[in-house]
Amino acid sequence: MTLFDASRIALIIATPPLALAAVRHAPRCWRTLTGRVRERRPAEPRPYGLPIERLAADLRRLLRLHGALTASAQSAHCAHRVWAVEAAIEARAIEAATALGVPHPWPDGAGLFTRTQLSALLTDLAEAGLVLPAGACPFTPDGRI
Repeated sequence: MTLFDASRIALIIATPPLALAAVRHAPRCWRTLTGRVRERRPAEPRPYGLPIERLAADLRRLLRLHGALTASAQSAHCAHRVWAVEAAIEARAIEAATALGVPHPWPDGAGLFTRTQLSALLTDLAEAGLVLPAGACPFTPDGRI
């Protein structure tokens, strides 16, 4: 037996385990390689929160709901709903102010705005270009936002 024949036999014996090892470790090697390529790419900017259109639509819907609840005759029965809607309006107003770059006050320790703070924030949002319903909410003395 020559050296050439011995190397062929060694190659024939070693091929199946090497092929199985390659198949077994290939996915992990591929993930590592693609992860390193992703790390080298600059990160694409991601938006903060919801799109402004969705925030505006939610805010308009909540203002209309608040106006309907405060105008109803059963306001004593649904006071907790009015409070919940006002809290939702405050949360959406803060998100919209952050998205538009409008400076806004932070809620007090209880997590609530006063009516004047909320009215001022809604007015600032309307001045920044956010379309809000007029007269849908009694946060201002004349009902306008």
